[in-house]
This record gives sequence, structure tokens and C-alpha cells, in this order.
Amino acid sequence: MGERELTRRDALAALATVGAAAGAGAGTALLDRAPWNAEEPPLGDADVETLVALAGVLYPSDVTGIPAFVQTYSVGRVENREAYRRGMSDALATLDDYATTWEDAEFAALSPGGRDDLLHDMAVHTADPDPEGTDAERIRHFLVDDLLYALYTSPTGGKLVGTENPPGHPGGLDSYQRGPES
Repeated sequence: MGERELTRRDALAALATVGAAAGAGAGTALLDRAPWNAEEPPLGDADVETLVALAGVLYPSDVTGIPAFVQTYSVGRVENREAYRRGMSDALATLDDYATTWEDAEFAALSPGGRDDLLHDMAVHTADPDPEGTDAERIRHFLVDDLLYALYTSPTGGKLVGTENPPGHPGGLDSYQRGPES
């Protein structure tokens, strides 16, 4: 396993920071679930595929293991959170609607460059995250910021930016108290 390989355990660590993995039982259930084939999953395969495609644009190009990480995190994030699931599903549908209207293909079917261009054309990169806001603001809130939060609060993602022990993880406070000379 490489230093930049995201795992399902990374996803569980990220879920723990948002309080979504309540206890060891929930974490074990998410780890034991085979990706892409859960019975009546909170998010459909097409939704997860779009989230994986979006993460492929947002995450550093040398990060691997994105599909299992995103599937575990996203399903855990919305499980038993109906309002959040609806918000995420609506934002995903909006993203696909824009892609279909402007590029004649769903977001996941676009090239990575085409996906990035679409996000910029929609001004998602400059939008303020707002669950009740404009299309770009909702996409930023429910999709972009959520995926970035998942990456950088995971142990592997934290290593990418030097916060391998963020607050909430053992040793987390120490990593913020070290000076740049450490």
C-alpha cells in the first residue's frame, strides 16, 4: 500500500471527524460492506460514480484508491441523514444536468479536463458553500467541500499537507503546535 493510497479505513477516520461513524459497530459495518453492491444503498451507483469522478478532479493526481474511499465515505456520510442525502443527491443531479446541457454527457462521462472546465464554467471554485444557495453554492457545499474535507481529514490525506494527526485523532493537537522547523 503506497503512501498516497486512500483506503476504506481512511474514509472511516474522516467520517469519525464529522460524527458520521457512530461507534465501532457502524465502522465495522461500513468496512464489511462490499463497495458498489449494498442492498438499497443510501446513494445509488450513478451518484457514487459521479462523486468518484469529481474526486478525480479535486484530489492530487498521484492519490490512488479513490473509488473505495469515496464510496465508503459518501455512503457513511448520508446514511441515516435523509436531509443531507437529499441535498447531496440534488446537487449531483444538478451537476449532471449542467454537464448534459453544456457538454452532451453526464459529468462522470467527461474527460478529467472537461470535468474541471465545467466546474470552472459554473464558478464552483469561487462559490461560497451554501446548502440553500445557488446551484454552484450547493455543489460546493454538498460535493466539493465535503470531498475535500474527507480527503484532508483522513490519515493519508493529512500526510499530503503535513497534518497527519488532525484534531480529533491521537496526537492531533501536537501536529498544530509544531513550528515550521519541525
